[in-house]
Amino acid sequence: MADAELEGLKTGVNLSEFAAARGYALDRRESSRNSAVMRHPDGDKIVIARHEGGTWVYFSVRDGGDNGTVIDFLQHRDGGSLGDVRKTLRAWSGSARLSVPEITFVRDLFPISRDRAAVMAAWDRARACLALPYLTSRGLGPEVLGLPIFAGGLRVDDRSNALFPHYDREGLCGFEIKNRDFTGFAAGGVKGLWYSRAKTTDARLVLTESAIDAMSFHVMQGDDRTRYMSTGGSLNPQQPALLRSAIEKLPPGGVVYLGFDADKGGEKLAEEVQAFAPSGRDVRRILPEGGKDWNQVLKNRLGLS
Repeated sequence: MADAELEGLKTGVNLSEFAAARGYALDRRESSRNSAVMRHPDGDKIVIARHEGGTWVYFSVRDGGDNGTVIDFLQHRDGGSLGDVRKTLRAWSGSARLSVPEITFVRDLFPISRDRAAVMAAWDRARACLALPYLTSRGLGPEVLGLPIFAGGLRVDDRSNALFPHYDREGLCGFEIKNRDFTGFAAGGVKGLWYSRAKTTDARLVLTESAIDAMSFHVMQGDDRTRYMSTGGSLNPQQPALLRSAIEKLPPGGVVYLGFDADKGGEKLAEEVQAFAPSGRDVRRILPEGGKDWNQVLKNRLGLS
């Protein structure tokens, strides 16, 4: 098979459709416009995406070594040589192509960068988290992490790091990484916004510098009509537009609380948000009294060091 033909198959074979023909079915609830989550009856779960050049790629959630293009997909499942792969894909591209129900796959996906694909892979391999000693030590135990408002807003990796996902207009774009004496961000990712579950009845939007601060605020002053968002620290170039859009989506009459840290960085953030917030919106600065940030206030109240 010539290289040109091989590359053509990597872009020309719809990997989602091909996987459907191999028994995988689309999980529409977990999929997005730039990723297709598919499950096999044997328990395998794969995520399919397209790179900016058009190449279809996948990764298996249960096996970190099972990833790549349609070529790798076949070799990981059938073994054999490139010659065997060649025969299978040529047959698929010709008269031997199977017809599969459209409900089981996606026709196309918005392209993503390789970095975003790596972020998605790392996030999907992390586990759901309803209890973590590190967060318990900060006053956020299972009774907080298990609240419906925070569903999907936290996972834990194999190093017991807490991961808080960030989203932009295209979907998952990165995640904050937190642990004792450590703060980081997903390799290759960019900051968007972390957010809680929103409801149409919400009357408040509380902005904080971290997801941990947002959860801490909720423990002390939250109610069932408040939604939260975190910037993950200072703003990058794409975050002002995301925040402005979030403020615009708050129901009419809703109040925006700027719950950033009680320091120079927090004041700078508050001034920036007030400058680009839509006119007519009620935007108020609220300080964490008794600590530098809301988690420190919570820990002080609970007597945690």
